[in-house]
Formats: sequence, C-alpha cells, structure tokens
Amino acid sequence: MSTSVSQAMHMGVNWVAPDTSLPEVARLMKDQDIGAVPVGENDRLVGMVTDRDIAIRGLTSGRDLSSMTARDVMTKPIVYCHTTESVEDAIRIMETKQIRRLPVINESKRMVGMLSIGDIAHSGHSELTAEVMGVVSGHHA
Repeated sequence: MSTSVSQAMHMGVNWVAPDTSLPEVARLMKDQDIGAVPVGENDRLVGMVTDRDIAIRGLTSGRDLSSMTARDVMTKPIVYCHTTESVEDAIRIMETKQIRRLPVINESKRMVGMLSIGDIAHSGHSELTAEVMGVVSGHHA
C-alpha cells in the first residue's frame, strides 16, 4: 500500500509575507534549521524563498541585502502537491521540477505542511529517496 503525502509530510510550516526583509527570512531559516520558507499573501501561497534563492538572486543582484525582501528573490510560480496524493506522485513532481521541498495543500487549497526528501526517507521510502536525490542533484554534478 502506498503512503499518502499527509502521512509523510511535516506539519505546522511557517510562512512569511512578500515584504518580509531578507535578513528576517534568513534568520527564520537559521533558527528553524530549514532551507526553504513559503511566501504567502492574502491567504494564498505566492512563492518560495530558498537558501539558494538568497545566495543566487540576492547576493548577485548588486543590491544591499538588508533592503531586499522575500518578493525580490522568491521563486514563482509555486510548485506544490496535495495531501491526498501518494508519496510516489510527489516524488515525480520533485523529479520533474528538480526541487527538494514541496508545500502541501489540502482540499481547501490551504497550505498545511511541507514535504521534503528527508520526510520521504523517514517515511520508509529509502529506494525512492535515493532515486529522487539522484535526479534533483544530477544537474549540479
């Protein structure tokens, strides 16, 4: 029997507004030991800021990082999965989009959690974890 995303994801994900300062986003990442923060506006998910976004879009922009916001570096459109999808389906999304973390949306279109490669590994899908890691990391090799 296949595991659903709702069984593997971690719940209680914090998100920030688009006008949140980049230093504040980075502090949240450090304090929570996470590499991605969802960005929400008017109760809707509008983007994602990753540590890589800060490094690539922020540092190379030539602008003062302290004056930049989540909106300045966030990745959009947002890629997500649903609570009712199987972990296998979520992995296919990760492989296709070459991403390591997926926001999880419920039937009311509200973000209820996050699914990471680590979550997949902890849910007992070690062979799938190895597969997705190879695909999403392959373009960096």
